[in-house]
Amino acid sequence: MALFANSLFLLLPHPNAFVRFAVTIGYWKDPYIQYFVRQAKERKAPEINRGYYARVHGVGQLLKTFLKETECNCQIINLGAGMDTMFWRLKDENLLPKKYFEVDFPMIVARKIYTIKSKPPLSKPIMESHSGESFLIDAHSLDSNRYSILAADLRDTAELEKKLKTFNMDTQLPTLLIAECVLVYMTPPQSASLLKWAANTFQAAMFINYEQVNMADRFGQIMIENLQRRQCSLAGVEACKSLDSQRERLLLNGWETANAFDMMKVYSCLPQADVRRIEGLEFLDEKELLEQLMQHYCICWATKDRCNLGLSSITF
Repeated sequence: MALFANSLFLLLPHPNAFVRFAVTIGYWKDPYIQYFVRQAKERKAPEINRGYYARVHGVGQLLKTFLKETECNCQIINLGAGMDTMFWRLKDENLLPKKYFEVDFPMIVARKIYTIKSKPPLSKPIMESHSGESFLIDAHSLDSNRYSILAADLRDTAELEKKLKTFNMDTQLPTLLIAECVLVYMTPPQSASLLKWAANTFQAAMFINYEQVNMADRFGQIMIENLQRRQCSLAGVEACKSLDSQRERLLLNGWETANAFDMMKVYSCLPQADVRRIEGLEFLDEKELLEQLMQHYCICWATKDRCNLGLSSITF
């Protein structure tokens, strides 16, 4: 089934061509993705575009609620950020946190920094939000007052923390950590170590995780088999058996509250006027296929709130 093959790309941490295509045909506005990703040559399946719409708006809705609850007096750490453009979009909406960090492998970071340096629409907003003289940029790191990119291996939490603190991560600030299709590529002990580090490091924190779920059924097994044929292993798929297993992992690793919605439920919680708008952009032949796909991805979020900021009340 073609959808099975297409759905594989939702597994990838940096599926840039799909995002660019969905933006181009009007699913949401992102004037910055064009600088990081070339226009796709072929159309993408409507099921995939709606899946990305739910992903982008679902994560974004939780993120903006966190910013509202903390009145932007917080920091965001995007783990495995790739070519994500959230920093620029938040600046446009006057919703920047005190500092926005991005972490990824050196090759990804180097490419992103090179693009930022060569594109004024990307570099100018960083400089506009910067004050003072302590601006750093080299091949594998960028650090300004409000935005940092650094290369690190998420499997090594000691080194990760050391690098983040070098760029002025503040463990006393409320902190939002985001991981989209990242934990599933780590072994269960590695992802547990990262989650435990995040829960124990900050006074008040929230963790948003977007990845697969219900992977023990036939649809999930076909997705896994297709990836294996492409020499791509999901080392952490064990935690993706169900919404319960996703919640349990978070609670077992130090988080006080944990929630998990599959993407069909997330889709139903998004502003329905805009959902109707995007559903008019493309004809969808079989809604059952969309439902199958979106029932195999989820957004999980967990909180730990020693400062009593009300983070546990954040939901869709």
